[in-house]
Amino acid sequence: MIQTLGITHEYKVVTNFPITDFQSSHFIWCWIDFNKPTETEISHLDYTFKFHPLAIEDCTQRLQRPKLDYYEDYTFFVTHVLRTNLVKEEMNFFIGDHYIVSFHFDDSLEVNHVWNQIIKRENIKKWDEYAVFYHILDKVVDQYFPFIYSIEDKLDTIENNSEEKMDIVLDELFDTRHSLLNLRHTIDPMRDLLYRMLNSNHLIGIRNRKEYFGDIYDHLLKLSEMISSNREITSDIRDSYLSINAHQTNKVMQFLTIITSIFAPLTFIAGIYGMNFIYMPELNVRYGYFMTLGLMAAVSIGMYIWFKRKGWI
Repeated sequence: MIQTLGITHEYKVVTNFPITDFQSSHFIWCWIDFNKPTETEISHLDYTFKFHPLAIEDCTQRLQRPKLDYYEDYTFFVTHVLRTNLVKEEMNFFIGDHYIVSFHFDDSLEVNHVWNQIIKRENIKKWDEYAVFYHILDKVVDQYFPFIYSIEDKLDTIENNSEEKMDIVLDELFDTRHSLLNLRHTIDPMRDLLYRMLNSNHLIGIRNRKEYFGDIYDHLLKLSEMISSNREITSDIRDSYLSINAHQTNKVMQFLTIITSIFAPLTFIAGIYGMNFIYMPELNVRYGYFMTLGLMAAVSIGMYIWFKRKGWI
């Protein structure tokens, strides 16, 4: 579907005009939105707008890296939108002299929001093609924050739930790190794109709104720092759980070692007196059995006291 919107010199909003009128002198600027376009509609990028074949190819082949390309009379932008379950969608823009073309294969809440703002004639004189681009981009970046906040809440839950089984905790941590990696692969390229835009001498429309696009760049910097911080937190939690698990294992092994150490001499004594030789000494001692048990008890108690003084128990 192709939607068209134009602002006349009388600051009236005109919609659904023929796409071929996008450069009509009747309009101050126009916005053409390609939403889930068909093959026939995609062909307008070539036949009507005369866009470069490589830019058209980037539109049709999904999930290109966020970037900008300069052409003779327009600039091409590739951006990424995040949806539920961190699914990435690509949204492309062509910005030329007094027009903007947005292109996306999925419904865009950001595009619909900005489109409705213009339809309602909210401060219509302040709008132009770069204002449209800024507001859509601002909404796109704002949608990144809930994913980060959700991950932070999940990490707080993991950190506070110290009774969770080790295997479950590690699975949750690795899932979280995977989600953070997906976010990083989206946010860092978008940050680099904004940096290029802000430092470009070709994009006069962006330079005139440098403080606005700079605000988006600041948000992306903050998001990037939050991702790095949360990845460090996942590493700290993982290391803490591994250390606790190792400590508990060491305590168990220490206890079992002490028990083994105590029973070793008892086993030795029992082994000697359990031999079936006829001419063994002490076999005829009347109280030999009780003396042997006493000796075992004395050895056990003595070793226990010694281990206690050593601080091993």
